Amino acid sequence: MSFLRLSAALWIASLTLSGCIWAPGQNMYKASSRIDHGQTIGDEQIELIPITPKLIAMDRAARQAPQPPAALTEYQPGPYRIGPGDILYITIWEHPELTVPAGSQQQLNAAGRLVQSDGSLFYPYVGKIQAAGATPQELRDTLTSELATYLESPQVDVSILTYASQRIWVSGAVTNSEPIPVTVTSLTLNDAISQAGLHPTEADLSGLRLSRDGVTYTLNIDDLAGAPVYLKGNDRVYVPFLDEKEVFVVGEVNQPGALNFRTGTITLSQALGRARGLSQTTANGNAVYVIRGTADLQQAPSAIYQLEAKSPSAFAVASHFQLLPGDVVFVGVSGITRWNRFVVQLLPFSGIITNAARASSDIND
Repeated sequence: MSFLRLSAALWIASLTLSGCIWAPGQNMYKASSRIDHGQTIGDEQIELIPITPKLIAMDRAARQAPQPPAALTEYQPGPYRIGPGDILYITIWEHPELTVPAGSQQQLNAAGRLVQSDGSLFYPYVGKIQAAGATPQELRDTLTSELATYLESPQVDVSILTYASQRIWVSGAVTNSEPIPVTVTSLTLNDAISQAGLHPTEADLSGLRLSRDGVTYTLNIDDLAGAPVYLKGNDRVYVPFLDEKEVFVVGEVNQPGALNFRTGTITLSQALGRARGLSQTTANGNAVYVIRGTADLQQAPSAIYQLEAKSPSAFAVASHFQLLPGDVVFVGVSGITRWNRFVVQLLPFSGIITNAARASSDIND
């Protein structure tokens, strides 16, 4: 019987162990006490904040969408100006010998006039003329004036066969990184990104970087809907990848894992939806947390936001709570699930005690 008394003592001792035995698995309890709303816990620097409509209103007020820099939105491209590398097609009406010197059999591209690296080009009767920096209209007026000395009332037309003097580069998460030439048609940032072709799954549209004249601007594509940004020659656009823009959904959800998002924000309800929702059998509706770290724990504590999701209205609140990159959404387990897991872990231990008791009984007999 002494062995049975020892077994009973072990059983009672198991009941007095810490709460982690009664509730195996992850939970939002501190070792010595539960975290209360708005309370900072000792050296852990953690604050629990309920997700309420008031909190969302305050967060929305603090997150006013930044306006694109005026240096970008106020820029309006002027008329196209010819530059080195451009190929021009100059037509002199009723004078085909000047327009196509080699005759009608000459290819159109071969009849083009290349603007040299110094910005000049050669034309019969006129000689060497400066073309770089002039618009097609201005160059036409200059040629008309020069040719009037040799031709009666010359009719001149200037068009551009090949645009090569001004380019825009789009790199990063795009499918085509070839330079985009600047033409007589104004090119917007959206146009350039569309021509480059976004990578369908890896492009981050909320962190575009535009470099111009030694200054780099970070832009969100959603903020540019009413303020188109026109590009100019030598602009460089970088479309970042989604590698560093993730939130994590763990705990009692149907499909836990890391989620990325291409636009500026993702809401709590969207994250839970992409995780296929809460587990109906194990999730605790009052234990939906958003864990948000801070860069410097000495200056500000990490925050843990709690959503009481048992109420249907809570999901309306969750649809307005915006997550930040690096946030961790944690869904705790229900009380009955913790009990079931406790029983499952306890059964092998109770079997050992039972077998030992039987062995002791057999020995005494």
